[in-house]
Amino acid sequence: MLKRFLALSVLWLIASAAQALVLRDDRQVEVTIAKPPQRIVSLLPSLTETVCALGQCQKLVGVDRYSNWPDSIAKLPRMGGGIDPNIESVVAAKPDLILMATSARGAERFAALGLTVLALEPRSHTDVQRVMRIVAQALDVPVAESDRVWRHIDAAVNAAAQSIPAQAKGQRVYFEVSRAPYGASESSFIGETLQRLGARNILPAALGPFPKINPEYVVRAQPDIIMVGDSNFADMTTRPGWQNMRAMRTQRVCHFKSEESDVLVRAGPRMAEAARLMAKCMTDKAEASKVNDKPKGQP
Repeated sequence: MLKRFLALSVLWLIASAAQALVLRDDRQVEVTIAKPPQRIVSLLPSLTETVCALGQCQKLVGVDRYSNWPDSIAKLPRMGGGIDPNIESVVAAKPDLILMATSARGAERFAALGLTVLALEPRSHTDVQRVMRIVAQALDVPVAESDRVWRHIDAAVNAAAQSIPAQAKGQRVYFEVSRAPYGASESSFIGETLQRLGARNILPAALGPFPKINPEYVVRAQPDIIMVGDSNFADMTTRPGWQNMRAMRTQRVCHFKSEESDVLVRAGPRMAEAARLMAKCMTDKAEASKVNDKPKGQP
């Protein structure tokens, strides 16, 4: 009987080990997923959206305060910010997987409490595809499904680019992500989208993905188009020299609503929607430029 018990125990251990999955996250930490998670806490909006894009929304038991898409997560408990999660709330939810940014605090504390943490922070188009694959593996979603979702996103970004008329391409763009101001450079995922749309970014990759810039830099660069969220737009008019910039004088500024800004600044499944918003801005402002540039009296 003892031999049989030991043999069964060994077989159980072998089976359990075979089910376990080891993934390397963006901290370069090897994370063991013992079994497909059923209770997930996501502390980064782009990761929340990725879970839902993979058809696993129903497994979320808590999210950060900024996660607001899709509508089905509206009633989920809020567990602090992405950078400063509420440790007590997360632990109380008894998650078997926590998804969070590499820049967030609390990962070591969660691990010390025996919780499984996967830290991922997509910063480029390639990252979005890679992170989607890792999340799919962690959630026991077939990689083929993750790849299908990515192909749909990528094709939709291409379609947005193809929708832009030739005369709207080549415009020089300044994209502001937050006050101070911080802009999106060529090396950011936003910059990558602008490049695919045929725009020219006034902020070079050498400045880093989201550099804090001197407002005078933008005045000197004289962008053709400015893209900014509604909450930042009012501040722009008070900056020295900005009211005299041609883009400001000719109203070639796209200021996006709060929900649109959320789409634009998240490296995740809604990148195609972000591309469509930028493409519409470029097209509309190119048309407005043709009207504004006509000599007076010309029909």
